Amino acid sequence: MKQQCFLLLSLLGTIGFSQDAEVKKHTLDLSQFYGSVLLHNTDISHLITNHPGGFILGYNRKTYGSQEWEELYNYPDYGASFIYQDMNNATLGRNFGLYAHYNFYFLKRNVQFRIGQGIAYTTNPYDREENFRNNAYGSDFLSSTYLMLNYHKENVISGLGLKAGVSVIHYSNGNFRSPNTSTNTFALNLGLTYDLDGGEEFEYIQTSDREKVSEPIRYNLILRGGLNESDVIGSGQYGFFIFSAYADKRLGRKSAIQLGGDVFFSNFLKELIRFQGTSFPEMYVRTDDDYKRVGVFLGHELFINSMSVITQLGYYVYYPFDFEGRMYNRIGLKRYFGDKMFGAITLKSHGAAAEAVEFGIGIRL
Repeated sequence: MKQQCFLLLSLLGTIGFSQDAEVKKHTLDLSQFYGSVLLHNTDISHLITNHPGGFILGYNRKTYGSQEWEELYNYPDYGASFIYQDMNNATLGRNFGLYAHYNFYFLKRNVQFRIGQGIAYTTNPYDREENFRNNAYGSDFLSSTYLMLNYHKENVISGLGLKAGVSVIHYSNGNFRSPNTSTNTFALNLGLTYDLDGGEEFEYIQTSDREKVSEPIRYNLILRGGLNESDVIGSGQYGFFIFSAYADKRLGRKSAIQLGGDVFFSNFLKELIRFQGTSFPEMYVRTDDDYKRVGVFLGHELFINSMSVITQLGYYVYYPFDFEGRMYNRIGLKRYFGDKMFGAITLKSHGAAAEAVEFGIGIRL
């Protein structure tokens, strides 16, 4: 769980204000939701029996442009939220999640899009003897992401406002432990907002002229690692390491493109190769097949203050053992500490099939 804790603390602490004249404004929101578990994988069809429900409680710090990134992203909010979700299924139980989030605004600030990432605790995970039907959650603690798209109207009456829309809530442990089929809930939500400052309005800071951002090609080195398990339940957790090197070119204030390569040392594949080679001769796997892989990737980085969002699409050029196909993708967060050092937490997948949550540290030269 070190990866999820790092992510949550980074999100909560990523935005610091240094100007004495900054505006501090805070709001609360509470939404009730009711929805359905989506059938993203037929292996969980036996778990979709009822409609889950719950509530989302959020605390928000509003921004007004005291830092440059705030105006670039149309003055978003940032904050923390809590989700209680009753899956209304005895096998799945209930989930309690703590998140860090951003709120982004559109259409004259009447439409709000929230993205939150955090840690969830589930009350009834997989157990070989007592809860073997729960193939969605293989561990007590899960990585969780949620999205909300709402009509959002603050300060309608004496600081009270309304919000209504749709939400998607995802739970998965990133193959930290099997099984890990995961769940995705699509829900309708309705709620209230409350301005802790009594509805007082403030002016947004606007900058008319900005200097153009231009950087030479930068070079990045990063070491990632973590624990994961194959889809064979009970096969055991194994450590992995990934060495990555890539170049990036800044396209402007918000984004950069990346080109690089990865070398994967995934020890869970050693066990999977041994298991398939000795137990399933019809699969034509040899026990001495190499478990290492080498990939090349093209990526994009979206800069938000000292935090950035990375997305990468890769292809294995060295692929001695067939596992989930040659294409892979990675999405996650980077947190810069000064001009050169950064930490990262990313999810590596093959399409929608997660392989691992990766925890990394790197340098940008």
